[in-house]
Amino acid sequence: MGFPGTWMTESESVVYRVVPECACSSIGQIMFYSDHGVFFAGDIHDAQDGMHKWAMAHSQHKISENVRHHRSFAFTCVRNPYTRILSSFFDKICGIQRNGNRYRGNLVPMLVQKYGVEVGGEDGKENFDQIKSFRRFLLFARDTIKFRKPMEPDIHWSAMSGHISTFVVNGGQYDKIFWTEQFNEGMQSVLDSIQTKHAINLEEIPRFNESEGHGPKRAHPVEDYFDDLSMHLMYEIYHRDFDLFKYDFHNPANKFPISEIDLDEVHAKLGD
Repeated sequence: MGFPGTWMTESESVVYRVVPECACSSIGQIMFYSDHGVFFAGDIHDAQDGMHKWAMAHSQHKISENVRHHRSFAFTCVRNPYTRILSSFFDKICGIQRNGNRYRGNLVPMLVQKYGVEVGGEDGKENFDQIKSFRRFLLFARDTIKFRKPMEPDIHWSAMSGHISTFVVNGGQYDKIFWTEQFNEGMQSVLDSIQTKHAINLEEIPRFNESEGHGPKRAHPVEDYFDDLSMHLMYEIYHRDFDLFKYDFHNPANKFPISEIDLDEVHAKLGD
């Protein structure tokens, strides 16, 4: 299976396991800058050179050799499951994508028809009941993850622990997992652990949120979207994310972690 979703700098200074909706655009650009002294002109996900990516065949051998022998510092980044699934909804379901189309073609029409989800009209700009529509989308997300119907789960709402586990199962080892909610502190600890060709001042780095502006703005506090049933669904599909990455399942209003991540626990539980 190898190391899907893994990026590595050309200099092999650092290895990163991408987790969608968890600051991956900013992290990728920081990695690119650390080697080249400039940011990639465009969405870093579109970069075909200047960085090794598992999705590019010519990079796979170098990534495999590096990761299996743990030659470089390896890390990933996680996010509160409540805010992550909301971000997926507003970006991927309600939003118009960079190519001017809806995400995954017929996905949104199917959600409208089968689950009664509203998305703000053709351009995503009309008012709609965000809370009701999000809760219906959450039911759909649960169906894809638990039953793989009416489709396979999408990477943007499948569990973070699933993404992160492929790295461990295939022989990788993380040196750091940090939270998007404490991004500068976590990313700085990574930079302090590696040698880079170009110095990086995180206070001066722009945030490369490629999903921002795709869809409508969230109109309510996070906790308003989650009633008892929604929280039950969240725990059903993301319980490992809450437990391993130390987020507060009982209080959706608290986006911050409640204790430190135990890397030994992550490797033990995700390495099965």
